[in-house]
This record gives sequence, structure tokens and C-alpha cells, in this order.
Amino acid sequence: MTGAYYPVAGCGENRMSGSEREGWEAIPSSTPNNLGLCPTPGVAYLTATTGALSGVMISASHNPPEDNGIKFFGADGSKLSQTLQDAIEAALRGHPDITTSHSPWGRHYHRPELIDRYIESLTTSSQGQLQGMRIVLDLAWGAAVPVAPVLFRAIGAEVICIHDRADGDRINVNCGSTHLEALQAAVKEYNADLGFAFDGDADRAIAVDNQGRPVNGDYILYLWGQTLRQAQQLPANTIVSTIMANLGFQRAWERQGGQLIRTPVGDRYVQAEMVKTGAMLGGEQSGHVLCRHYSVTGDGPLTALHLATLVAASGVTLSELVDRSFHTYPQLLRNVRVEDRQTRLNWQQCQPLQRAIDRASQALGDSGRVLVRASGTEPVIRVMVEADSPDLTSLWAENLVLAVQQHLA
Repeated sequence: MTGAYYPVAGCGENRMSGSEREGWEAIPSSTPNNLGLCPTPGVAYLTATTGALSGVMISASHNPPEDNGIKFFGADGSKLSQTLQDAIEAALRGHPDITTSHSPWGRHYHRPELIDRYIESLTTSSQGQLQGMRIVLDLAWGAAVPVAPVLFRAIGAEVICIHDRADGDRINVNCGSTHLEALQAAVKEYNADLGFAFDGDADRAIAVDNQGRPVNGDYILYLWGQTLRQAQQLPANTIVSTIMANLGFQRAWERQGGQLIRTPVGDRYVQAEMVKTGAMLGGEQSGHVLCRHYSVTGDGPLTALHLATLVAASGVTLSELVDRSFHTYPQLLRNVRVEDRQTRLNWQQCQPLQRAIDRASQALGDSGRVLVRASGTEPVIRVMVEADSPDLTSLWAENLVLAVQQHLA
């Protein structure tokens, strides 16, 4: 299941029109409101703008259906702190009968029409038009289905959709932002100007240019950052990204007088750093992009819309914009399955693996870097190696994968 939304509704009359207020006044403030299928950023937006006390999203995010989880949002639309999330999880684990206990509560109101307000906010966030552009959308059988096609057609694009029916059994499976092959083939087949792939809950987007090449979050941040800087809307020319951001991106941005701040992997860390530093643009290589001019959280449809209008306004193709930007260092990411949760979370205590990491780091020196971390969403250890030589990248990635398999898996 994905896209289920249960915000605790507050009155919020001062933020609503008269007709909207009339409907909400009849709903008790303690009663959840169910949006049904809705992108995660839609949950965040509506939580923040309807006076709700909180928002909850049931979603596997970019992962397969069996990895469903829950995302919590505070009244301002931002994700709850990790400390508070851990406290909620601990409380739930301490009460195993909580899901089966009977109580006088359990009513909710079905409010799918509120999604139209989210779509309208996206449409009005961009001044550009997309007439004459043909765009392919991979909706990943997920939460982008009721939003992205409507949005792009409203701005004038010709839209071709794939994986365009909501299907919880197939969401993210060989499609969407983590599996671009179908989108790449469709962009070429339909001679499209570009394409976008969303993940299951639509809080991230990856682009494909007119030649069928992937355009990840690093390029999106670079191109959007240039546009905001030219409009004098990028404080201190700062972009916030994570430790996964490519060295090629960082060095190209710094050559233009910009600053790239890195955080741990995870949008909540990016968002926290943006709030701390006053940065307005940040995100992840995976396509999770936050622009505080328009949104309180990562938003796939919003990201796709602004990149598309940026391309339209440039007068050239996305492939030309990418070729003019920067060249990435070869980067190889491998996932090694480690079933035991405690072993996975305490991987840094494995001395043989630490020695293998030290050897790789010393061998690469300034020409590359190594990153090993436990996934926050899957039972895997992620190994990333980046170097100026593909052969070195492959050599040390395989060396570290072997070390994880031998000593942890």
C-alpha cells in the first residue's frame, strides 16, 4: 500500500477559503482525514497548509512493496526528528497489542479532493510553459499517477505515460527512479524532449535527456542552482547535498564560486542543514531535491516541472545543458545484503572491514574516495567507490564488497 494519508486535522480556518472552511468545520479536530493515493510531498504540503496537527504516509518509498514503512510529518510539513521517530517506534514495539486493541476511535474522512490543492500549488510555482515539448513520465505504478500527468498537461506539454496505474503489488518493481531502462527506451521510441521517472511515493525524480541518458540529482541541483543564482535567489551560492554527491559536481560548482555542503545520506539531514545555514536548494544524487522557495520537503513532481521549464527557457536540449555542465567521476555503488539488523547497524565495529576501507582510501588518495554505510531503508550495506579511473573504481569496489561479504554477511 502506498499513498495512504492520515493527517490529524486542525481547524486551520485562517488559511482556507469560505467554502473549504465550511467543510472542515464539521470535522472534529481529532479525526484523521484520508487522502488516499497521494505523493509524500502532497502529504507534507497539505499538513502544513490545512492546519493539521500531523501527517502520516504509508509507503515503501523507492523500495519494493515488501519494504513498506511509515513517514511522519509535523504540523509545519517537515519530517519529525530522528529522536522523536525512534521514541514512537520504541513505544509501538513496547505495546505489541496496540494494533488489535479496541477503542472508541477509528473514524476518518475521505478527502481525495484536497489533492487538487497540491496540484494547483505545483502549477503556480512555475512561470514557464511547456507547449511543444513531448515528455515521457514513468509513474512507477505509484503515487505520482493522479498528479504528474495532470500537472504537465496543465503546463502545456504533450505527455506520454508508462507504468501509469496505481498497483501496490508492482510499485517500484523494475520501473521508476531506480530502474530507468524502460524510460530510456520510451524517450527514444517517442522521440521525446526528455523524460522523468518518479519513485513509488513521488518524493524524488530522475530525468532522462533527449538522447536517453540518465540525469541524476547532482545535475539537477547544478542546473537549478545556476538558474536560482542568476535570479539572485541562492544565498551565498550554497547548495546542500550528501556524502554521495559526485566529486565532479562539487569541483565544477566550486569553480563557479559556489559552495557545496555535504551531509549524511537522508533528506532529513539535508533539510536540517538547509534550515541551519539558510540555504534554499539541496538534495541527493538519487533525485530527492528540496527547494525551500516552493516546498518544505523533497518533491518529485515539483523538481521535474522546474527542470522541464528550465530546459524550455534555455532554448537548447537537456543533453546540451548536461554536456556544458560538468563531467562526473566514475562512481560505483554496490549493495551487500546483511540480514542481521544489529550486525548491519554496528558494521563500523568490524575491524577487518575498517582495515579494508583504510587500504582503499590510502590507495586512491586525492583522486577518489570511499564510502561505506548501512542503508536506512533496506537490509543492506552500501559500498560506494569514486575515482578518476574506472579501473580503480571497479577494483576497490569489488575489494570492499568482498570484505563485507566475508566479515558481515
